[in-house]
Amino acid sequence: MRWRNWASHNTCALTLSVLFSGVVPGQPAISPQERPQGAGLTLRVDTTLVQIPVAVTDAQNRFVLGLQKDDFHISEDGVEQNVVHFSGEDAPLSVGLVFDESGSMDYKFRTSQAAAAQFLKTMNADDEAFLVEFGDSAKVSVGFTTHTEEIQNALKKAQPGGLTAMLDAINIALREMKKARNSRKAIVIVSDGGDNHSQYTSAQIESLVREADVQIYAMGVFEPGLPIGLTPEEVSGPKLLSEIATQTGGRAFSAALTSDLPSVAARIAVELRNQYVLGYYPKDQARDGKYRHVEVKLAQPRGVSALKAHWRLGYYAPME
Repeated sequence: MRWRNWASHNTCALTLSVLFSGVVPGQPAISPQERPQGAGLTLRVDTTLVQIPVAVTDAQNRFVLGLQKDDFHISEDGVEQNVVHFSGEDAPLSVGLVFDESGSMDYKFRTSQAAAAQFLKTMNADDEAFLVEFGDSAKVSVGFTTHTEEIQNALKKAQPGGLTAMLDAINIALREMKKARNSRKAIVIVSDGGDNHSQYTSAQIESLVREADVQIYAMGVFEPGLPIGLTPEEVSGPKLLSEIATQTGGRAFSAALTSDLPSVAARIAVELRNQYVLGYYPKDQARDGKYRHVEVKLAQPRGVSALKAHWRLGYYAPME
């Protein structure tokens, strides 16, 4: 078995969980077409390809690259599935940056801008990104572009102020993501999580992100120490961001010091570049819209510290 360990100096001692599932409708089934002898009709079966990106780390929380398809076993609702697509290569990304410009971000604002710039610098030529800014309200200020300097220029002009419509911003980002050209999609939220001015509720947004084929990360800018003098929204911010990210199999990264934000941005970017993608046609072909539980198991190489896989725990089946 060919394998190797890789770790960025920014990612040691931190396990990142990048988990994503995509549903690609209209893909032909992997089984061959059958043409009965003497018949002029070709029987063709169409089904749905499910894609599950998986991150693998070792006991030192280093990313493990170089694994092969046979090293993975994937099951859906307890039923073993046949992996028909496997990739361990970096693939183009479609990313939505959701940036908090509310008054509660005041003294954290410049460092948050620097963290966003740090993340954008890691993007490749084939990637694309958009920007959603929010304070009292949320808007798409830069649509999908491969020129990330457009997003950086927009952020340089921003000023903090007003209340926090974070949940509305996430809803807008999910809608904008439907325009993505790449199958790998991620939303990165930079915020203190203290929503106090959204029309959408947290329950509504958690339901929407659970159904979306988008992985969500959060760079949480939180106050260190005891929550004295903080609003109830700021106190609940870390939990809210974590719950939203977890619904997609993503993670919320907490920066106790604003100076930690650029390194957190780099860690998220590195994780996005180090994952495998497993694809299968589910044996359960029911188009019932029900939630399907997914489990990934790894073959353990001899002489290697225990490996751990991180993946999204399920997806919703399509409906007729």
